[in-house]
Amino acid sequence: MSDVLALGDRPTAIAVPKASVRNLRIEFPLADGGAITALENVSLDVAEGEFVAIVGPSGCGKSTLLRVLSGLLAPAAGTALIDGKPVHEADDRIGFMFQRDTLLPWASVEENIRIGAELRGGPVSAKTIADLIGFLRLSGFERHRPHQLSGGMRQRASLGRLLAYEPELFLMDEPFGALDSQTKAKMGRELLRIWSAHRRSVLFVTHDIEEAVILADRVVVMSSRPGRITLDLPIDLDRPRDPQTLRRSSHFAALVDRIWSNLDNGED
Repeated sequence: MSDVLALGDRPTAIAVPKASVRNLRIEFPLADGGAITALENVSLDVAEGEFVAIVGPSGCGKSTLLRVLSGLLAPAAGTALIDGKPVHEADDRIGFMFQRDTLLPWASVEENIRIGAELRGGPVSAKTIADLIGFLRLSGFERHRPHQLSGGMRQRASLGRLLAYEPELFLMDEPFGALDSQTKAKMGRELLRIWSAHRRSVLFVTHDIEEAVILADRVVVMSSRPGRITLDLPIDLDRPRDPQTLRRSSHFAALVDRIWSNLDNGED
């Protein structure tokens, strides 16, 4: 085959990852002057619009990795980049969602979501907020405060605040971990619907392997402390995905088994 490019051919540009860590090491100092290594030699890319889930035993550094990418924690070694630039230069492009919602208890659903939009800067119209509330299936609950909502509705309101902020990268730390299994499944379907509409980059931490396979384009498995990546598995399941149908699939079961076989259930 000729090495000469045909007329009109152009070299393919290499896309810069939305989020990237290289040779990351995280240490936490001890009172005796020593240190605990939480992450060691971790390298990972998340592409534009990609949904990546992270699983691993408790204490392996999954949440720590999100904190590094959010700029809340500085690495002892290695780099963390957003769009090829240091994370501290990308604060306005990152949104963080925790296991338990961080809604303001004295504010209504509408007010909590509006805060997300106002943090982004500039005016926000009532129609924009109303459209977002409708999209989240929270119409009729605009004036309700968090204590008046179910767990799933509170998490949808939290997602609404995140969407109103319009981050380009969603960092999600077990956002459905505190919900019962039925509500958790419903929230998984809601997240897939929202992600399909907005196609933001997502880094999603979970202990639930089936949840990871249902949601993600790739599942990353981490070892016990110090956390290292032991498997980076593409999830070659067609979208859109119906969780009930997937769970009856032999290929789905094989993906789940592959992750289980690589999961190091070290000490918690």
